[in-house]
Order: sequence, then structure tokens, then C-alpha cells
Amino acid sequence: MLGGAAASLGLMAGCRRRGGNGARIRFLTAWFAQAEHGGFYQALAGGLYARAGLDVEIAMGGPQINGLQLLTAGRADIIMGFDIQVLKAVEQGLPVVTIGTSFQRDMQGLMSHKDVTSLAQLKGRKVLIASTARTTFWPWLVQRFGFRDEDAAPYTFNLQPFLVDPKVAVQGYASSEPFAAAQAGVPTNFFLLADQGYPPYGSTIITTRDFIQRRPEAVAAFVRASMLGWREYLQRPALANLRIRAANPAMTQAQIDYAFAYLKRTRVLDNGLAPGVSIGTMTAARWRQTRDFMVAGGTLSPRTDWTRAFTTRFTDMLDVHLEQPA
Repeated sequence: MLGGAAASLGLMAGCRRRGGNGARIRFLTAWFAQAEHGGFYQALAGGLYARAGLDVEIAMGGPQINGLQLLTAGRADIIMGFDIQVLKAVEQGLPVVTIGTSFQRDMQGLMSHKDVTSLAQLKGRKVLIASTARTTFWPWLVQRFGFRDEDAAPYTFNLQPFLVDPKVAVQGYASSEPFAAAQAGVPTNFFLLADQGYPPYGSTIITTRDFIQRRPEAVAAFVRASMLGWREYLQRPALANLRIRAANPAMTQAQIDYAFAYLKRTRVLDNGLAPGVSIGTMTAARWRQTRDFMVAGGTLSPRTDWTRAFTTRFTDMLDVHLEQPA
């Protein structure tokens, strides 16, 4: 996996801009370039990172790239990830820490055919899930809705098995898989796990304790510039979208437009935040919910020091807000 990820980092060298004598940061996303990464591409393309004194390189993740492995091996400085991943890493003694978040809610969910009207109705049906789901939301679905392990089947990020079988459901992102199904002419329902109490943040920003110790100013600048990038992206997405499509030629403008509309409509960057609280913000109470969720599901030891999985040091100083709807 290191070889494939290193190649990805090299392929994205063209996305780098010089920020004077500023710190160089190699940032690895969690998937191929898409609208869901728009704030980071906007911060790069719009010069926000450069004006913050940073020399940022964005590389794409993907299904065969282990971001945490790259991070702890020193092949990336900051990565995009998720809460459960970091809590498990802390349990294993890895020196990784979450420094901010893009989305206040995870956009993960299950997509069914149109005849299914609730998550509970999927009990007993085949559900296609990625391997990572077996240690994230699947144990919770088993516990809460009575799903069975034998109902889970591998999801290889090819929707064809779902499209041809009306009895199959599939995991997906609310801003992605429903669009692909609609393009194929298949009516669907989508059940957002966050609406059912799934607590993690979405698309978090992760680094190592060593990098924070060595470059605290650069970490703070990166978090702030990224949030400014998100604000700009939701106002003027064209520049970032050009970068996204250049990085990922398989990405269509129609897919970007669908995802962008979802981000704006659901206000996933500030959904649930109190008035005056900055985007990117995290709280200990929310992390405690995810910790308790994992312990209850048997996927995290209750002895794990969950407070080491995050720091609010860099988000407490943020003051970046989205435009309020008229």
C-alpha cells in the first residue's frame, strides 16, 4: 500500500503552490478528488494556503491507500479520516490526533431500492458494505436493528450488483451513490446513519503529535485556511471544481453539481452548531459520544484514553462562519 500511496502523492505534485518560506504540508484526502473535498482544493487553488505561509500539496486517497499508515510512516503530514479510525489507532498506541473536522455529521448511510422505507426493513436483506464498515457502523446496525453478520456482503465500490438486484442494499455517501443510481434510472431511498444516532464527525483532519510539536503554527494555519476554503467553496466553487476535475478526470461536472447542492442544502458544515460557533469545531462531549458508541458495540476497549484521539487547540481559535440563508 505504501507504494501505491506514494505514487498518488507524486501524481499530485502539480497541485502544489509555493507559500514563500512557509512550511510544506503533504495533505492526503480519503478518496478520489470530489466536491466533498472542495474546501481543501479551494484553499489551494484560491491561494488561501499560500497566503497563510504554507506550501501545500494535495494527494488523493482511494480504496487501496491506507492513510494512517502513510501518516505514521512520515509519507504524509496531515490526512483526511474519521473518528472511529483514530480512536482505534489510539487504542493501538499510534501517536495520531484529530485537529479539526469538515462536516459536523458523517454522510455515510445505506441506500435501498424504493420499496424499502426504513432502515429496520433492511433486516434480513443482503447489504453490501466495505471492509472498514465491519468495525465502524455495522456492529451498531447489528445491535440496534438486528442485522446479522451473514447479511453483509463485500462492496467493491461497483454499484452494478445493487442496480440489478431489487433485494440488495448498499452503503454509500449521501452525496454520491444516490446520484449514480439515479443516472442508471434506478429509484432509491437513502438512510443517513447520523439521523439514526450515528455520532461521528465527517471528513476529519488528522496529524501526528510529533508534527504538532514541531510545526504548531503550520497546523493552526492549515486548519484555518481549510475552513476559509470551505466558506469560499460554498460561495464560488468554479475554481476548486476545475482542480478537482483535473486531479480526477473520471469525475463529471454533473456529479460535482449534485454533491455541491447536497452540501449546501443540508449545511453539513455547520448543521447542529450553536449560533456563533465556527465551522471546523469539535467538542469533547461529542467525542465522548463516539467513544461510548464504540465501547457499547464492542469495538473499543473501555480502557482506551479516548481524549488522546483529538485536540480542540486549533479549532477553539477559529472564527469562520457560513453565510446564513436569506
